[in-house]
Amino acid sequence: MMRLILLTGPVCASLSGLALGAVLDWCLVQFLDFEFFTGADTAGGAAPATAKKSKKSHSASKDKAKKSLERHELIESTIASVKAPLLELYNSAPVKSIRKLGAVAAMVVLLVGSKKYGDEFWVYSHQLAEQLSSPSIMFHAQLKDGSTITVDDYRQAYWWLRDNTPEDARVMAWWDYGYQISGIANRTTIADGNTWNHEHIATLGRCLTAPEKEAHRIVRHLADYVLIWTGGGGDDLAKSPHMARIGNSVYSDICPGDPTCSQFGFYQGGQPTPMMEESLLYKLHSHLYRPGVQVDPDRFKEVYRSKYGKVRIYQVLKVSKESKAWVADPANRVCDAPGSWYCVGQYPPALNKLIARQKNFAQLEDFNSGGGNEEYTREYMARMNGEAPPPKTSKSPKKKTSKSIKAQNPTTEQEPPKIKRRSKKWAGERPWRNTEETSLMFELIEKNDVKTLEQWLSTNPDAVHIRSGDGRGPLWWAKEYGRTEIIDLFKLYKVRTDLGDAQGNLP
Repeated sequence: MMRLILLTGPVCASLSGLALGAVLDWCLVQFLDFEFFTGADTAGGAAPATAKKSKKSHSASKDKAKKSLERHELIESTIASVKAPLLELYNSAPVKSIRKLGAVAAMVVLLVGSKKYGDEFWVYSHQLAEQLSSPSIMFHAQLKDGSTITVDDYRQAYWWLRDNTPEDARVMAWWDYGYQISGIANRTTIADGNTWNHEHIATLGRCLTAPEKEAHRIVRHLADYVLIWTGGGGDDLAKSPHMARIGNSVYSDICPGDPTCSQFGFYQGGQPTPMMEESLLYKLHSHLYRPGVQVDPDRFKEVYRSKYGKVRIYQVLKVSKESKAWVADPANRVCDAPGSWYCVGQYPPALNKLIARQKNFAQLEDFNSGGGNEEYTREYMARMNGEAPPPKTSKSPKKKTSKSIKAQNPTTEQEPPKIKRRSKKWAGERPWRNTEETSLMFELIEKNDVKTLEQWLSTNPDAVHIRSGDGRGPLWWAKEYGRTEIIDLFKLYKVRTDLGDAQGNLP
């Protein structure tokens, strides 16, 4: 936004000045003793030049030139016949008086408007200029007691990296902060705004959105530290949908069948979805902030937390020394020419299996690629607009089976995704407790929010077995509210109907 203002501001100001100047010129002309050109001699003045040109033409084109001249004279005479009376009316005494009154009114509007709105705009412009001139990593804020503070968390976090980590330390963070980590902390970052490799950004997104254990298996080969923006506002949780969607565009197994990764987020009330709750990003962001959220001390160790909680830095434990040494070896650098500054680099061999699962994805902005995955893009845009996803295209027509028909027309009779589930015995022995999970389940059933329930159960099918303190659970509540569609959904996920509540009553 700042770049756009800097680039277009002078142009917009100049064009606005031209428009206002044109209006002012017209107003001033109305008070001068001046009559506009009537255009009476237009047709006559144009003919000789064309006629001379036609005389110089080759004899073979005389007829063609003559016809062209006649058409030209006809057009000019027609325009003159229409224009002349209009100009005569425009220059008549009554219209001149009206024009002068209009000019006075326009000048009054300009003077009053410039005083009223011009002063406000001048003040606003200077306030905005002062805001845009301030460093973006420092800002003023107010505490609850009304006192003003300077939040310097970001710069201090980068200086901590500079002063407390080895010079060869590698820092993983979302690519937005890459420039700052490189320029202020003077440390190697995994990605920044100059990273044009979409697949690499997707790998970074996969690391942050994957479950903690799976993410650590990747991160230990790439980075020594992980930096997370926290504290609300535009922090990493706010950016998390983009991380999941970008990752899923290359690794389709992150959110199978859902290019928008709607299952990675939060329910109404701020309760995280199961996928979000298990992710490395959520663990690092909410470590010891939310009840029950804690990173695995054998995989990550918090080493820095900024004064106002805007930045948290974790050390990656059990970093692969082999991978770090392999990447640092100049022999393993891939450059476009010997000694060149442009080297795309390589992943360590330990990640070959992961990288082999990448699906190259040409960005919409990559005009040179000539396309991309059109089917993926269509489904993505349809879901973003709240529309039903378009049918899958196939290279060769296939005979429709009952299974394929169900896939195209999903209903509660369709088989749930194959996800590892607990036993029926475990469901019967599950403790009865009033938790945020039971409260959320009750709220979704009360609101008849089938879509959110489907997303929840697709990633955590055992949620159908949760029980509140009185022994009642989802099936009881669905029966009470008469939610037949939700009842069918619970049956699809094998909810037990033979378990009684505290009074021995079956659902």
